[in-house]
Amino acid sequence: MPDPIIVIAYDPAWPALFQALGRTLRAALGQAAVRIDHIGSTAVVGLAAKPVIDVQISVAALEPMAPYLAPLEQMGFVWHAANDDRMRRYFREPPGTRRTHLHVRRHGSWSEQLALLFRDYLRAHPDEAAAYAALKAQLAERHRNDRESYVAAKAQFVWACLQRADAWAQRTGWCPGPSDA
Repeated sequence: MPDPIIVIAYDPAWPALFQALGRTLRAALGQAAVRIDHIGSTAVVGLAAKPVIDVQISVAALEPMAPYLAPLEQMGFVWHAANDDRMRRYFREPPGTRRTHLHVRRHGSWSEQLALLFRDYLRAHPDEAAAYAALKAQLAERHRNDRESYVAAKAQFVWACLQRADAWAQRTGWCPGPSDA
């Protein structure tokens, strides 16, 4: 049985956990990583989340994988080759360590930008972040042992929020800030 979905209150330790991991990833990947960013709900101060640190590693190209695959595997990260998302390469934490997801995406790609825009929009709109937190808590209760249903149930909110984020980006001239690590 998969791990149950548990959404907890924001933990102020999450940014420091990312920073430590980000420094280690930067040292291991060097120039292979164009950017290393803290993404997902743990990257938004005050947002309740599953206690999983999500990291986006932006690379010049997804193929060949050698420039980033070898260093990540040497660190113990496990590549999930069966991942259906063709726009990213997905890695999980070394066995026996804190839950961590690494999302390797091509720098400048739509999928890379989308993750950064969603994060930055929620950071700039605490009311949206609070609504998202409430929805996630409700859905985690309803779909505790069904990750696919949990993700699907969030989709309508996420896509509507992304439409508002796009309008916000157009109004403000948003572009990603500097890499987090």
